[in-house]
Amino acid sequence: MTRKRRPAPEPEEEPDDEPEAPVEGSHGAGVLTLAVLGAGAAAGVYAASPEAGVLSLWAVGTGSLWWSCKRRRMSDSSAPPPPPPARPSCRECAGHRLLGVAPLESQKGMLIYKSAPPDRPNHTHIHLAKDVNAA
Repeated sequence: MTRKRRPAPEPEEEPDDEPEAPVEGSHGAGVLTLAVLGAGAAAGVYAASPEAGVLSLWAVGTGSLWWSCKRRRMSDSSAPPPPPPARPSCRECAGHRLLGVAPLESQKGMLIYKSAPPDRPNHTHIHLAKDVNAA
């Protein structure tokens, strides 16, 4: 019994319309290239005039320091977390509309809940409760 030979698959040609993948280089090569170009420029300015070379290096250093400081943003990590949306569970507060929640400054871990009863719109009910998230 003879086996049939399968034809060899033909290599597919890539269409010319598609852009080629970008060549990935190392970051070290880019940094080295910029350092060499910067050193060449500084050497050229310093060769023309030593005073201009020193002043230009100071200007570039000051500008890069200002640019790096400008890019940094203050984090919000120092801000206190918002109070939990949970309400205190007591019979007095049942059915009240929650007006606001604020931390009690004199005692850590305590929250002040302000609510309004539905039958007395001009009355504010204040409830102090321990914060369940406080450590």
